[in-house]
Amino acid sequence: MTASVLDRIRVEQGDITRLRVDAIVNAANTSLLGGGGVDGAIHRAAGPELLAECRTLGGCPTGEARITKGYRLPARHVIHTVGPVYSGRPADAVKLAACYRNSLQLAMDHDLRTIAFPAISCGVYGYPVEKAVAIALDTTATFLADHDRIEEVIFVVFSPHHLSVYQDALGSRRASA
Repeated sequence: MTASVLDRIRVEQGDITRLRVDAIVNAANTSLLGGGGVDGAIHRAAGPELLAECRTLGGCPTGEARITKGYRLPARHVIHTVGPVYSGRPADAVKLAACYRNSLQLAMDHDLRTIAFPAISCGVYGYPVEKAVAIALDTTATFLADHDRIEEVIFVVFSPHHLSVYQDALGSRRASA
């Protein structure tokens, strides 16, 4: 992975619902009808129109992604993806990688240039953050290496611990690029 690809990735601690980007990614459940954590925060910030549009989508299987408008968010779109509930099986990693790949593909398909991700599956779905971060960064970097239309990917985390894990992982990848 090249340094130029990694230069298009950054990490910050904050509230993903406040970012002015082309799309934010929602760590959704399969119903797409809202829930706790980042999912609930995005639905609250976007307003009832988001829920109304999500009702028309018929849900989303784990690993796949769907796109909606951003409504009252500063982001123009919300890309909803369903991460795996961690079980320790190899299929978990495959499905988590698919979340990132499918979200990035939707962004490209809609000519979006900036996208922000939360730490998918790292909350109540129980994915160990160190393992999830490796999958998130490696999948994203591989995708960006093949697609130059996406200009910036931001990983937005809530906790200082998650920020540290992301920064360390990204730093070590940059050092070895």
